[in-house]
Amino acid sequence: MDLAGWFQWLATTAPSQAISTSTWAFAVIESVHLLALGVIGGAVLLVDLRLLRFGLREQPVRDIARNAWPWFVGSLAVMLATGFMLFLSEPVKCFYSTPFRVKMASLLLGMVFAFTVRRKVTLAAEGRITPLVYKLVAVVSLALWFGVGAGGRWIGFSG
Repeated sequence: MDLAGWFQWLATTAPSQAISTSTWAFAVIESVHLLALGVIGGAVLLVDLRLLRFGLREQPVRDIARNAWPWFVGSLAVMLATGFMLFLSEPVKCFYSTPFRVKMASLLLGMVFAFTVRRKVTLAAEGRITPLVYKLVAVVSLALWFGVGAGGRWIGFSG
């Protein structure tokens, strides 16, 4: 079975059929997905804006990052679970969708960046990271997560 065949098979599964034919399932799942988006957006913005020195300057980056991390990870878990359910509602459309591919690429890169580079930089001891590196990390992080959000929104407007 090729990749297109796998996506077509997914559309025939019971979970896919249940979500795509339900009157309320998609709306409820999308609502939870968007609530988690608000939480992850807040966690990302709080840390990245601090890295850019746009607020909370008296708070060490490390403390803000530690406090935001559980919110980031928890909301990411909810978004991944609900996102998979949303994908199941129309897998064939997703297979042919450029916005879906943009979102998935941005999501993969955003997660790898967040769990590696950004995490290491934000937890480093005060004074070990230069302001330029903080700013670069923040800009890359914001760009990647913007790509996830924009790709998701674009999916809603694509055929």
